[in-house]
Amino acid sequence: MQEAIQTYGQAALTALGFFWKAGWAFVLGYVVSACIQVFVPRRKLALHMGDGGPASVSLATVFGAISSSCSFAALAAARALVQKGAHFVAAVAFMFASTNLVIELGILILIFLGWQFLVAEIVGGLLLIAISSMLIRMTYPDKWLEEARRRADKAAAPEDDEFDWRDRVRSLRGWEMVGRRFVMEWQMVWQEILIGFSLAGFIAVFVPDSFWRALFLAELAEIHPDSFLIVIENAMVAPFVAAATFIGSMGNIPLATVLNSGGVMFAGIMGFIYSDLMVPPLVKINAKYYGWKASLYIAGVMYVSIIITAVALHYGFVAGGITPEAPRQIGEIVAFKLDYTFYLNVLALVVVAAMIWLARRRSQPGSARATRALSVQDVVTAVFVLLLLGGLISTAL
Repeated sequence: MQEAIQTYGQAALTALGFFWKAGWAFVLGYVVSACIQVFVPRRKLALHMGDGGPASVSLATVFGAISSSCSFAALAAARALVQKGAHFVAAVAFMFASTNLVIELGILILIFLGWQFLVAEIVGGLLLIAISSMLIRMTYPDKWLEEARRRADKAAAPEDDEFDWRDRVRSLRGWEMVGRRFVMEWQMVWQEILIGFSLAGFIAVFVPDSFWRALFLAELAEIHPDSFLIVIENAMVAPFVAAATFIGSMGNIPLATVLNSGGVMFAGIMGFIYSDLMVPPLVKINAKYYGWKASLYIAGVMYVSIIITAVALHYGFVAGGITPEAPRQIGEIVAFKLDYTFYLNVLALVVVAAMIWLARRRSQPGSARATRALSVQDVVTAVFVLLLLGGLISTAL
């Protein structure tokens, strides 16, 4: 019993270590994201996404890269683009870019996995967009997607996008908008981050490496490191692991670190990271927007694109001699030290306080927030909070 309690406490400490290591990175990423969204006019970009050509896809990629990294927000924004006349090729490119090419995700990957994975994320993100665009153009089901466009919500809120960015940067009102956007971003993703990081901490402690090694054929990979069948098996299985965890784009990096330390191949890690848009809740949301036929079609295109991209990255990095050789150990990553992480987290707390102050400057006095029924995610979040608190208390005792 005592050993079980100690293991439970170690899992909570590992999850807390993930939070500690990534705290400043989240703040930096979301501040930069908020600044880009407030100071960069974007509406004119959306007016040129009406076809599936290279120019349209390129604009959608840029648009996605400067947008929110929240998977749920990415789907909502893509739906708005479709409603405004964007091609489905551009909408899918936007979704991939907004969950794989944003700065906050890149910082997390660099911290937890290393520079090779960051390079792979950027190169692979662009390759993923190119492959999915080609697949949609080759297999475009006109009837399904026209029906999906008709189903898309007609009531998209207009954006205030007519402004001079120089005037906005120099004004206090502009920075108040940054503060509000920063707070809004956190309101959208904090549950996803909490669940993902907590789940990664508990999986790192309770799930033995032997499970991941068996699932991803690690023993065979050591004997036959160049086997195409093992590489493609890793790429094919990884999206299903991502779907089973129900974690979005920002929450799955710690678990990718767990898989990496467990001996999963490079193709499997990249396939897992790219699969955040294929978790069941997101597929269901797309079904609500476009219908089940279009939603499953989009998921199928994503799945095939992810496999091709992960395999191509694997062999490309092997050929270039830059595949990560020694996986980083979880204990090394989540260790609490008086190093740069401590000082950056202290600075991040100051920045968070400033953002909250700016966000509240123009809040309406006496305004009440809209109430809503508890969702499944709210209940799951509460469970994970209790698990973390219980683990930390058991460690202290």
